[in-house]
Amino acid sequence: MGRFETTRWSLVLRARGEPADARKALEALCRTYRAPVLAFVRSRGYGADAEDLTQSFFTRFLERAWHSNADPERGRFRSFLLTALKRFLIDADAEAAALKRGGAFRFESIDDEAGEDERSQQTPESVFEREWARAMLNAAFERLREEAEAADKLALFERLSEFLIEPPDESDYARVAAELNLRRNTLAVAVHRLRHRLRDLVREELSQTTANREEMEQEVRALRGSVGFYLNSAS
Repeated sequence: MGRFETTRWSLVLRARGEPADARKALEALCRTYRAPVLAFVRSRGYGADAEDLTQSFFTRFLERAWHSNADPERGRFRSFLLTALKRFLIDADAEAAALKRGGAFRFESIDDEAGEDERSQQTPESVFEREWARAMLNAAFERLREEAEAADKLALFERLSEFLIEPPDESDYARVAAELNLRRNTLAVAVHRLRHRLRDLVREELSQTTANREEMEQEVRALRGSVGFYLNSAS
C-alpha cells in the first residue's frame, strides 16, 4: 500500500484499541468532515435541529466506536461515513417519533438555508459530495497557508490566494503585479507554484481516506466534478 499505510484509514483501524493518539486523530477527522455532515443533515429537511444532530452523530461515532466496523477493503471512508450518517438519522427519526407520540417532543423539519427550488434540484447525497470536496480543499488550503507562514511569505500568499482556485484574468495579473511591484511573469510563476502545491496537498488529503492509488484517483475525479477544481499535477 506504500504511502497509504499511514493514512487516516489506518488511524481509524488503530483506534479500535482506543490509544490516546488515535482517538485524537479521530476527533480531528470529525472536525474536518463536520461541514459535509451538517450540509447533508440540512438537505434532508432538518433545520433548527441540524447542528445538534451533527454534534450527536460525531459524539456517537466516537463513543460507540462505529469506526470499529470500518474496513478500507469495502470502500472509501467517504462512503463509510455517509452510510453511518444515514443510519444515524433513521434512528434519530425513530427516537423523535417515539417522543412525539408520547407528547414530550415536537419534531420539526425546516430548512433555514435553501429554498424549495434549490432543494428540489439537489439530492442530499449531492450536497454531501459537494461539501466533502470543499472540506478537502479547505484542509489543503489551510496547510498551504501554514507553509507560506513558515516560509515568511504569508503576506504574499494572502494576496495571491484569490487566484488559486480560479485562473485570473490578464487584467487581474496586471493589477496585482503593479500593487506588489512585481513583474507580471514573476507573479504568474508564483501563482503557478502555489496552485501546483495546492493540488499536491489536495491529493494528500484525499489519500488520507483511501486505501490505494486507484481509489484516490476516483476521489480526485469526484472532487473535480463537485467543485470544478483542476487537480492534474502535470499542468
